[in-house]
Amino acid sequence: MSDLPSRRQILGGAAAGVAASFVGVPAVPAAHAADGATRPSRRTPAAATGGTTAAYSAPDPRTRLDLDTGWRFVKSDVSGAQASSFDDSAWAAVSTPHTWNATDGADGGNNYYRGVGWYRRHLTVPAGLAGRMLFLQFAGVNQVADVWVNGVHLGQHKGGYSRFRFGATDALLPGKDNVIAVKVTNAADPDIAPLSADYTFAGGIYRNVSLWAVDRLQVQMLDYSGPGIYLRQSAVTTASATVGITAKLWNNNTGASRSVAVRTVVADADGTVVADRTSAPQSLAAAAGTQLTQSVTVTNPRLWNGRSDPHLYSATVEIHDVTGGGDTVTDAVTEPLGLRSLAVDAATGFSLNGRNLALRGVNLHQDRAGKGWAISDADHTQDFDLIEEIGADAIRMAHYQHDQKDYNLADERGFVVWAEIPLVNATTNSAAFTASTENQLRELIRQNYNHPSIAFWSIGNEQNSDDTPTNTLLAALAGIVAAEDPDRLSTYASDLGDTAGVGKHTQVCAWNKYYGWYGGSKDGNLGSWADGLHASQPALKFGVSEYGAGANTTQHALDPAAPAPSGSWHPEEYQALFHEAAWKQIEARPFLWGTFVWNMFDFASDGRNEGSQPGINDKGLVTRDRVTRKDAFYFYKATWSTAPTLYITSRRWAQRTDAATQLKVYSNAAQVTASLNGVSLGTVTGSDHVFVWNGVTLRQGQNTASVTATINGTPYTDTVTWTLA
Repeated sequence: MSDLPSRRQILGGAAAGVAASFVGVPAVPAAHAADGATRPSRRTPAAATGGTTAAYSAPDPRTRLDLDTGWRFVKSDVSGAQASSFDDSAWAAVSTPHTWNATDGADGGNNYYRGVGWYRRHLTVPAGLAGRMLFLQFAGVNQVADVWVNGVHLGQHKGGYSRFRFGATDALLPGKDNVIAVKVTNAADPDIAPLSADYTFAGGIYRNVSLWAVDRLQVQMLDYSGPGIYLRQSAVTTASATVGITAKLWNNNTGASRSVAVRTVVADADGTVVADRTSAPQSLAAAAGTQLTQSVTVTNPRLWNGRSDPHLYSATVEIHDVTGGGDTVTDAVTEPLGLRSLAVDAATGFSLNGRNLALRGVNLHQDRAGKGWAISDADHTQDFDLIEEIGADAIRMAHYQHDQKDYNLADERGFVVWAEIPLVNATTNSAAFTASTENQLRELIRQNYNHPSIAFWSIGNEQNSDDTPTNTLLAALAGIVAAEDPDRLSTYASDLGDTAGVGKHTQVCAWNKYYGWYGGSKDGNLGSWADGLHASQPALKFGVSEYGAGANTTQHALDPAAPAPSGSWHPEEYQALFHEAAWKQIEARPFLWGTFVWNMFDFASDGRNEGSQPGINDKGLVTRDRVTRKDAFYFYKATWSTAPTLYITSRRWAQRTDAATQLKVYSNAAQVTASLNGVSLGTVTGSDHVFVWNGVTLRQGQNTASVTATINGTPYTDTVTWTLA
């Protein structure tokens, strides 16, 4: 498949005199490049070597200016707002990340604002950046963005989840006041995926904005807005690992060729160099690009071993201008490098570095109460803290490309990641829709190619139709994954039948199964379905991409029957029973290569009205505000995590009207002792981390239930208070 920059990125580059054609290699993020000073670093290219022990500090010739403050915003379409002289003084003052749907996108009614919003801000570019190439970078805008600088249209980007850049060298005036204007719309567009989905499509500049200043002799900035370097690893063992490091170079020096040498350095976290290679100088013509691949070997590598040891190296590509015998580092890009091998077997499931690893995963959306999609790095970190607490080892980042912070955290903490494009539900049988979807897939892969956490590229979720146009599109997308990144696995999440064509295009596949919620029984249907599919298609590599049930933490019942999914009654206890039953079936079937709870957190879906929470999908294990861990959260924590866990369920059911009840505990202890109002209920040996005392009778007024257990030699206690009226 072609490796050309997208048409819109070429339009952006044209403003800076950039246009390039590169063929044949995948790519990844550039937002990992170091922020820093404008000074060029000077180094002498080292002789080619397979590794040294010298400490290394990556040079930082790029400059990044964060542009998240100082914006003016209006939620309407305004004629002429792109002009520098336009008066925006009456607009609201905002900072990015920002969305206009933080409130109305989560209150029900499916009537949240989907239309145009404008953003404007002034910017004085430091005079010292004159002569460098300038790029405006947007980490995420939903879903169509037009960008102007000083009235000059830099370009348009379609797609609400990927990073994009526009060259702004000619439009920005260093040392002077400049005006940036951005027109954003989240209105439905038949040519852009997703056309529909079970979540709110929040509008706005909902991720960060920055300005990058880069030397004219650089690693390509407009390669689908990826980092321009690609780390392809092979033959990874504990004895050695080979890494092919491809750099895409661009010389925008007007009328002047340059003599270029490329140095590649792989270093450990402490700066210890484990591989170092420098190319022979080569001539690079003005306004031209090339790509160069260097191969290095890391001996006795410390592997990226998921949650048990997510060890990261760094790989830095330095661009040296050695014209006329000089040596100046004009550009450098550093990317994370986690050395690992991945595989899926139809009988034994997923393996990491040759060892089976049961992928016990959760699904993740970019959404939270009060903020919608406009979430901070601290919010992302809190989400990962909770995912880590529950003991999961995998994350499906549904249903779109996530913020770089999420992929960085997954790298650092050792979560195996399923990455996905926003092809959800419906498709449009048009050339424009196909081109847009293919572009979003290439952006996903090239911007994230180097993240060791990513094991799977997903080409879509729950297509409504199994018709020929849909399957033609999915086949093309699977082909793009194979061409862009032959070392990872393509996947797809289906909710159609076992033999539907939509599930047959990728190397592995998975199904969204809600037995016990959307029909069927929670107590056996999931296992019997999996057994039947495995028996009929023993070579099929499949997993469960979604399973879950809703829960309102203010609603409670003892041993409730399955609620109506669209009804107002979603007792917390049923969700817990659902997950107890589902996990028992999953755990007994190692051929399932991965399973992912839907969902880690409640999230906005403005078209829903259920569980007495309009506008919310309540299948999360944690509430949307991240305040309350539901009972089911603690079931998985007791089952998956090694952290000592002792938790009395139904604790929020504080006001009781029936004296007859049960006491249930989730724990990873061998046995648990309970008492009610100081009277012993005895000691119970649990099954599957669930401990139950039946026939418990509450007295009138306040009741105190306590449980104790010893875990790894340390005693633990949990206590709740229930009041019987």
